Amino acid sequence: MAHLYLAVTAHGYGHLAQVAPVVHALKARLPRLRISLQGNLKPEIVRARLPQDVALIPHAADVALPMDGPLTVCWEQGLALYEAFEADYDRHLAHQMDLLADARPDLVLADIPWLPLDAAHRLGIPAVGLCSLNWLDILRQSPLGDRLSSALVERLHTAYAGAELFIRPAPSMPMPWLPNAISVGPMAQLHPRDPERLRARLGLAEDQRLILMQFGGTGSLHIDPGPLARARLQLLTADPKLADSSAVSPIGGAGPSMLEALASCDAMITKPGYGSFSEAACHGIPVLYVPRDGWPETPALVDWLHQQVTAGVITPEQLARGDMVGPIEALLEQARLDARKPVVPTGIEQTVERLLPWLQP
Repeated sequence: MAHLYLAVTAHGYGHLAQVAPVVHALKARLPRLRISLQGNLKPEIVRARLPQDVALIPHAADVALPMDGPLTVCWEQGLALYEAFEADYDRHLAHQMDLLADARPDLVLADIPWLPLDAAHRLGIPAVGLCSLNWLDILRQSPLGDRLSSALVERLHTAYAGAELFIRPAPSMPMPWLPNAISVGPMAQLHPRDPERLRARLGLAEDQRLILMQFGGTGSLHIDPGPLARARLQLLTADPKLADSSAVSPIGGAGPSMLEALASCDAMITKPGYGSFSEAACHGIPVLYVPRDGWPETPALVDWLHQQVTAGVITPEQLARGDMVGPIEALLEQARLDARKPVVPTGIEQTVERLLPWLQP
């Protein structure tokens, strides 16, 4: 029985969402595939995204950038964490090599911790990176990019470039320095669209338009949802802080999943992020996004999104004062006129074909 070892950065849930459709596709091709997941992630989030028989190893494989809410990176604190990790790298490496030696996987797939890639390389275990970004480019293009130590830069460069492959799903940051990089199509986990069923589950009238608000696992914005009710706009969110409003329906937990809500909503409010953008595009959902200035991945994501679906911009200040009705209605009307078809997530099967040789007898 082949064994796939996943290592995922717990910077929100986007990295797990990105790799999840590949895991499901591999499991469909290889039903007896054994899967382990290393990452400091909540078990309920893992169970919602991955096959139920995945073995969870609750140990961080790298550093998660600290956030102040969903839009602001704490760069000073983040740089200190990365440099501290590098200063103690020998200990981290020894522990990671012990984990891999005990697991004895046939393939390591990282999205996108560098430590497991390095440890696998030293142990002679095939290892592949999969991500729309890498932490070296994120740090180098950050406001503190000129303060990275040469040791940290060399470590990240060597680990990413030393993998058998680095798979870049569209849309990805440019990575011209990676000799092992290959580009594939977009990736997204799909769910059948059934807005009537979703409204029935939530006890909503047929004329209420469903607006998913999704800012990932890195905090929430202050929102005044009151004005939505008068416009027959219902906000769907997993944020418990908003649950008291009649204009808000909670999702997640025992209710509809995030993916079910996304597939059946009329529009989505989110921040620039790979999972949100790709899943919206592959379900044909128009997007109203809050600018994420200073995040190096943003230009590649936003440029691609505008090519695939109807998209618009809303500021945090507009959200805070409840000024959402006008932007949402304008977005919905433009989406009606555009009538774009959902994007096909071709990157899933392209990636599976690349990985299968390491997992088949």
